[in-house]
Amino acid sequence: MSLATKQYQSISYISGPLLFVEGAQDLAYGAIVNIHLPDGGVRGGQVIEVSERNAVIQVFEETAGLDLARTSVSLREDVARIGVSREMIGRRFSGLGEPIDGLPPIIPEKRLPIVGSPINPVARERPKEFIQTGISTIDGLNTLVRGQKLPIFSGAGLPHNEIAAQIARQAKVLGAAEEFSVVFAAMGITQREAAYFIEQFEATGALARSVVFLNLADDPAIERLLTPRMALTTAEYLAFELDMQVLVILTDMTNYCEALREIGAAREEIPGRRGYPGYMYTDLATIYERAGRVLGRKGSITQLPILTMPDDDITHPIPDLTGYITEGQIVLSRALHRNGIYPPINPLPSLSRLMNDGIGEGRTRADHSNVKDQLFASYANGVDLRRLVAIIGEEALTERDRLYLKFAEEFEREFIGQGQTDRTIEETLATGWRLLSHFPRGELKRIKQDHVDRYYFGEQMEKLWEDRSTR
Repeated sequence: MSLATKQYQSISYISGPLLFVEGAQDLAYGAIVNIHLPDGGVRGGQVIEVSERNAVIQVFEETAGLDLARTSVSLREDVARIGVSREMIGRRFSGLGEPIDGLPPIIPEKRLPIVGSPINPVARERPKEFIQTGISTIDGLNTLVRGQKLPIFSGAGLPHNEIAAQIARQAKVLGAAEEFSVVFAAMGITQREAAYFIEQFEATGALARSVVFLNLADDPAIERLLTPRMALTTAEYLAFELDMQVLVILTDMTNYCEALREIGAAREEIPGRRGYPGYMYTDLATIYERAGRVLGRKGSITQLPILTMPDDDITHPIPDLTGYITEGQIVLSRALHRNGIYPPINPLPSLSRLMNDGIGEGRTRADHSNVKDQLFASYANGVDLRRLVAIIGEEALTERDRLYLKFAEEFEREFIGQGQTDRTIEETLATGWRLLSHFPRGELKRIKQDHVDRYYFGEQMEKLWEDRSTR
């Protein structure tokens, strides 16, 4: 009997979503199997461990009601794969890559292993082109660059879903010849959140250039572990086979890590920090490191993972390990959210380590770096003065201090709090210059003089400063 049809009936033990099968050493790690039920039904599973005695299988569906004596296992595929095609663009799939939009299954051009092919470090090309998200706090102060992995650190109740949908709708590369697409993967979301994303993608037309994978909160935990890999395999096909510029949005990576912890507990593994598996760093790296550009290939994969920090704790293992692997972070602020600022992105703890490679003349604008430095410094000064006012009162401030205090308020309201507006990089920089022009020219110490001469908003601002100083 061939391996493809061989059935193993020696299931010895069930623990949560796991089946332990004795004498199945010829099943390979990562293989996909069929689980045959006594009533003729078939469930799916994946081999996650093989030893001399047992093969451990994670079941995609429920294990409740399985009869050990009358249930058998057979090999379906040597490794987890997904069928990929250009036809996937504009479609919605489950976390296992099955169509959920009521349309027929796609006709795959290839079937690719979802673990992907590692990129040789020597073959990697440094990310250097600008991606416009339409959000000023990202484009202006923490620029996203093609091939970068830049996570968004959020918290419970903050509008990360709205921001994810907005970026998926607005993101673009600046170049007429570039073909751009979005691969969106949601893990462990509720039915309400899924309905929101579907409505947003369909109503705004973003679905026409997107591939959407949805794993719901009531779907099996093992499916949650496969969803980002399904999405990234699709992204690799679009980028490196079809030469597209692909933005991958993964939300919520915290749900992914919780599923990882759940499976680890079912396998009775020795837990690491806060109960998460000790190999979580390596596991996350197998996801995040699939972003990048490859020498000789036109396409690129840019990642925007989103995670909710438990108790807003940035030192929690999930954001902590994510920060080690990725190239910066975008941090959402609960204080800004309470003040009605949307999107509530706090620029002070946020960082894009590759920003300087993606901005400047020929990419965004020559004054971009100087404007970013000046906006950041001025806002930081204003925030520091708020703390001082809480101690000594505003009456003790100088006129210069009051100007920075006012700037911080206007910066949050006009620059950060843009709402659902889609701003071009020119509009973002113009907004920054309009705010900076409330300072006298002499205060703009981080901007080259020729940029001040060209973009400063007028002498009336200097006169306003002089009038205030002589009062």
